[in-house]
Amino acid sequence: MKFQLNMAILFFSCSATLQAQKTAIAFNTTGKEIQSVLAKQILQKANQSLQEKPITVTAYFAERSAGNKHDFFSEGDYWWPDSSHPQGPYIQKDGQTNPNNFVQHRLAMIRFSQLMGNLVSAYLISGNPQYARAGLKHLKAWFVDTATRMNPALLYAQAIKGKVTGRGVGIIDMIQMMEVAQSIRVLEKAGMIPEKELTSMKQWFADYLQWVTHHPYGKEERDAKNNHATCWVMQVLSFAKLTKNDSLIKDCSMRYQQILLPGQLALDGSFPLELKRTKPYGYSLFNLDAMTTIAHLLKQDNPSVLQYQLTNGSSLQKAIQFMVPFVHNKSTWSYAKDVMYWDQWPIAQPFLIFGYQAFQESDWLMLWKKLEHFPQNQEVIRNLPIRNPLIWLTTLD
Repeated sequence: MKFQLNMAILFFSCSATLQAQKTAIAFNTTGKEIQSVLAKQILQKANQSLQEKPITVTAYFAERSAGNKHDFFSEGDYWWPDSSHPQGPYIQKDGQTNPNNFVQHRLAMIRFSQLMGNLVSAYLISGNPQYARAGLKHLKAWFVDTATRMNPALLYAQAIKGKVTGRGVGIIDMIQMMEVAQSIRVLEKAGMIPEKELTSMKQWFADYLQWVTHHPYGKEERDAKNNHATCWVMQVLSFAKLTKNDSLIKDCSMRYQQILLPGQLALDGSFPLELKRTKPYGYSLFNLDAMTTIAHLLKQDNPSVLQYQLTNGSSLQKAIQFMVPFVHNKSTWSYAKDVMYWDQWPIAQPFLIFGYQAFQESDWLMLWKKLEHFPQNQEVIRNLPIRNPLIWLTTLD
């Protein structure tokens, strides 16, 4: 393994020109800085991933799901059995995750996202097509193969035993597919996906976009007032970029500037709706990561979006400035501590990278470099929408 890793690094250092010819994609300036930090670990992880077999939703039977084996199913995280009525409907304990709820489909999707991000990042670093080919087998399993593909909808996400078979809030689980969609964009630009399979993959995401923008669950999530609305826009925008849905890209741009920021961002740069939650620190980080990802995805079509200010003077830049001191030193956090996972945050938050790229605050990049880049805690991984920054820092657009 060590020999293989060293050879991959040697290949990269000696063949930058070959890489450019193979991928037709290069890292932008920020990407080159990030690459110098992550390359060794990414190649290690990608080499370990080469032999991994696809695991889709069809690999796990969800006995409480109202759907079939191709339907994604999850259960509301904060819902528990009622001790006074053990066979009755579940009751809510906000912020407290029930470890016995069904999460296997979500974990399979997260695994898929991690594998694709690692493999495609390694492909970009090395130019070695073996990484792209390894990723293609996972893409085909999830989106093309009729025996294993997932249905393009989330009708049964975040169900609650005894109450509902699915909910609009479950749509947030689809942020796990964002790095998959971005990986497809990279591999498409590099000419590494056969046309027939590429068409099927894009159609899958187009079908999902049709569902999430028209089904009552999707509309309910779109109109939420907190991070759920942010994540609706973030995922829809990501998938619209893949499918080249210009009308949805414009809609997401409008929602970001006219609905998300005015409805959630305070004058001081905080997100009051997240501060009211039982995990205010983690949710503030999460929402800021999502907001900056949206701005990053919009900047190609709308360069001025990064400088957009509300009428009261607040802005995305101010939101980052609000959180950075608490990332530098969490002990200065002046709000309530999170009821769970307080000790696991912060990690190398993507808003630090996208913020640095947008506003050239070198301190933000230095802070990112000091933090944990590959967290192991499943709850942290789940709430980290951008895990493989290199695939987002290219000349793709």
